Amino acid sequence: MSAFNEETVLSVHHWTDRLFSFTTTRDMSLRFLNGHFTMIGLRVNGKPLLRAYSVASPNHQETLEFLSVKVQDGPLTSKLQHIQVGDRIIVGKKPTGTLVIDYLLPAKRLYLMSSGTGLAPFMSIIRDPATYEKFAEVVLVHGVREVAELAYRETITTELPKDEFLGEMVSAQLRYYPTVTREAFEHTGRITDLIESGKLFTDLGVPTINPVQDRVMICGSPGLLRDLKSMLELRGFKEGNTSTPGDFVIERAFVEQ
Repeated sequence: MSAFNEETVLSVHHWTDRLFSFTTTRDMSLRFLNGHFTMIGLRVNGKPLLRAYSVASPNHQETLEFLSVKVQDGPLTSKLQHIQVGDRIIVGKKPTGTLVIDYLLPAKRLYLMSSGTGLAPFMSIIRDPATYEKFAEVVLVHGVREVAELAYRETITTELPKDEFLGEMVSAQLRYYPTVTREAFEHTGRITDLIESGKLFTDLGVPTINPVQDRVMICGSPGLLRDLKSMLELRGFKEGNTSTPGDFVIERAFVEQ
C-alpha cells in the first residue's frame, strides 16, 4: 500500500518572485490536526522527490493548500514553482508535527510567531474554532522582508472576519501583527527585536509576554526558532512536545527547500 496520495493542482498563486501558494484536491482518507505538516512533492524520473510542508488549509476544508518559497536551484522548489492547474502532486498520508494547540497548556493568550512561509501552519490554526475556544486572544505575528511577502494578508484582515462560521470569533479574538524589515510599513523590525524592546506589546496594548498568561507557537527560519526559544526560556517558559504539553512549541522539521 502506497504511503502517498496523488492529488490534482486546483489553483496556483504567485505572491512574489520568491513566494507562491497552491491548492490541490484532497483524498478524504487524509486526516490531520491543524498545524500539522506532511511530505509533498513531484515524481522526477519516476521517483518521488519530497519535502516537508505545513498544511495551510484547515482540516475541515475539502481541499489542501500549501505555501512555498522558490529556491531557483532547490531540488524540489525549482520544479514545484512551475506547477499549473491540472498537474499532479504527491501528498504523504501521515501528517505529523508539534504545532498543535493540544500540546500547549491552557492560558489566556496564544502567540503565533512566524517568519516567511512559517505562516502556513498558523493559517490552519486561525481557521480552527477550537483555537478560539481554548484561548481568549490569538495574536498572529508575521515577519517578512518586503510588504509583498505578507501572504494571506487580505484573507486575515478582510475575509476571515466576514466568514459565516468563524467571523464573530475572529473579529473578537484574533489580532494580526505583520512586520517588515526592508521597507517602510505600519510595523517594522525583526520579531525578536520587537519583543526585546517591548514594542510588540506596547503596540498591542497587552502586558509583556509571560508564562502565566501566554502560550507561544513558533515556525520560521532556524535563526528565529533558536532566538525565540532562548528568549522564552529566559522568561520561564517550558517547551512542550507531543507527549507533554508546555508553554511553547516549535516546529523543527523544515530546512531550505
